[in-house]
Amino acid sequence: RRVRGYLPAPVGVQDHTFRPPYYHRNCMSEFMGLIFGDYEAKEGTFKPGGASLHSMMTPHGPDTKCFETASNCPLNPVRVADNTQSFMFESSLSLKTTKWALKTSQKVDEEYWKCWQSLPKLFNPNKK
Repeated sequence: RRVRGYLPAPVGVQDHTFRPPYYHRNCMSEFMGLIFGDYEAKEGTFKPGGASLHSMMTPHGPDTKCFETASNCPLNPVRVADNTQSFMFESSLSLKTTKWALKTSQKVDEEYWKCWQSLPKLFNPNKK
């Protein structure tokens, strides 16, 4: 069993890379929350006090706006996460949401999945 938490690094300086958190699936459940500031992968829509839960093997990553911005900006060193505090827990255990969290709280973003719907399909299996 494994549970861990971490905070993002404040500087992204990789050359010729896609800098926001990349699109991925985890072999673990991932629970992430924003305490204050802006989360670059969903800036403006993921607000302080918000959290997301991605269960094992659920694909996720930055929203369309973040993807477009990062794909077209100059590749210079840039500071990220200034004045931001977030947390993440990952666990090999399945996490269960409560009825209060899903229904009673009335805080579930039923349209969360739409943030990826306008992403362009750029994969070309024939490109070598």
